[in-house]
Amino acid sequence: MIRHLVVLGFIGTVLSACHKEEEHKEAPPKLEVTSPLRKDTSTTKEYVAQIHATQHIELRALERGYLQDIFVDEGQVVKQGQPMFKIMPNVYQVELLKAEAEAKTVQIEYENTRALAEKNIVSPNELALGKAKLDKANAEVKLAQTHLNFTDIKAPFTGVMDHLAARKGSLMDEGDLLTTLSDNSKMWVYFNVPEAEYLDYMAIKGRDEHRKVKLKMANAQVFNQEGTIETIEGDFDNKTGNIEFRAVFNNPDRVLRHGETGNILMEVPFPNALLIPQKATFEVLDKTYVYVVTKANKLEQRLITIAAEQPHLFIVKSGLKEDDRVLIEGLRRVQNGETIAVNYQTPEHVYSHLDLYAE
Repeated sequence: MIRHLVVLGFIGTVLSACHKEEEHKEAPPKLEVTSPLRKDTSTTKEYVAQIHATQHIELRALERGYLQDIFVDEGQVVKQGQPMFKIMPNVYQVELLKAEAEAKTVQIEYENTRALAEKNIVSPNELALGKAKLDKANAEVKLAQTHLNFTDIKAPFTGVMDHLAARKGSLMDEGDLLTTLSDNSKMWVYFNVPEAEYLDYMAIKGRDEHRKVKLKMANAQVFNQEGTIETIEGDFDNKTGNIEFRAVFNNPDRVLRHGETGNILMEVPFPNALLIPQKATFEVLDKTYVYVVTKANKLEQRLITIAAEQPHLFIVKSGLKEDDRVLIEGLRRVQNGETIAVNYQTPEHVYSHLDLYAE
């Protein structure tokens, strides 16, 4: 009888231990899961840019002489044809008077020769020689007038002038720099594009919206005029693997100046793109992974390729399908092959709340 009681007590102890062990066995964690979202979208690429005036030239002295007058000031907007500088013209005025006097002398000689030729006193050849001398004298007058005109330096176009390179009274040699002038009514903005992105651009360049770009200025503000990509350089830079693009921007308020820097913002369309939340991904050795939930609710670590990035979202190039289920919470608390309880959330619900939460 005692033996039976001992056996029954032992069995009861074993059953009690098994029951407690079952009680302590944890249930699979219940975690949020969703699916990728398929939709037309776009992303914005940003490129470092250099801003140039469409015309930026150096104004130089065309004749030797003293800088007699300066009619403009640094940073001033000058109009086309407006006087800017004057080189002392005395020498060139004298040369013009001399040339005009010589031309008058030759003119008189030619008139006399022509009168004689009409009376057959001199030959036609002598009259032709007189005419050639007169033409040469008149050409000398025009040359002297041109040299004199070169002493008045006027704005070749409307623009903004830079600092003065010479001061009033300076002795200028032919070719000496006076200032620079920039036409900033329109601006050329240059930026470098990597080869892969250039090929993507060429594949969809027929879309007008893709040709439009914006400019983020140095103060992080977006310029109030939209630009258009006009030209692409002929060759790639073999050292950097980039090719140069040029966009043109209207600059009605003259805000942009030659030599500024900024960033080009170019919108790149992704039709029928596959989107996942950024918080669903993790990196291992610079590669991006997600946990895909199988039909048996087991976690499968999967490598994916990212095509582009948006706020809180990644555009997936490869590695996922639209009907896959991906884990979006607790990624640091689980491991590959683990079974979980699924709390499925629709993509629309998850994506509408991404800006409220990030793990």
